[in-house]
Amino acid sequence: MADRIGHAFADPGLLETALCHRSWCAENPGGHPNERLEFLGDAVLGSVVAEELYRAFPGADEGWLSRARATVVRATTLAETADELDLGSAIRLGKGEEATGGRRKPSILSDTLEAIIGAVHLDGGRDASRAVILRLLGDRIADASGEPGHLDDKSRLQEHVSR
Repeated sequence: MADRIGHAFADPGLLETALCHRSWCAENPGGHPNERLEFLGDAVLGSVVAEELYRAFPGADEGWLSRARATVVRATTLAETADELDLGSAIRLGKGEEATGGRRKPSILSDTLEAIIGAVHLDGGRDASRAVILRLLGDRIADASGEPGHLDDKSRLQEHVSR
């Protein structure tokens, strides 16, 4: 899995933890679920994407930047990226999650990708996590909902209602 994400772990235990879903840990005492790494990865991901959008779109206002960031870091985008990496095949799942198709669930895939980003950040620091994020999501950041001013349907509705 490390080769797919583009980071050689000095501490492979971090990657192992990132791949452990809580259902697996419930059935395997002593295992550590990836939820803490997911928390960290979510924060690192949001920060890196925000910085990249800020630099890439100097004329964009705060509202557009916020919407663009949300587009890149949303669960569906992360699940698609995780699916491209075949991350589902590497996740440790409990029998119940396995039986109900957990390897294909967008929430599990996106959460695990965030956990991996957190693991990379702890293992290699900000530069390493930034490099992995840009490698995995760089095209999506560059595309970022098209041109400044473009809104998805939900954002257009929210802006209309707020007016």
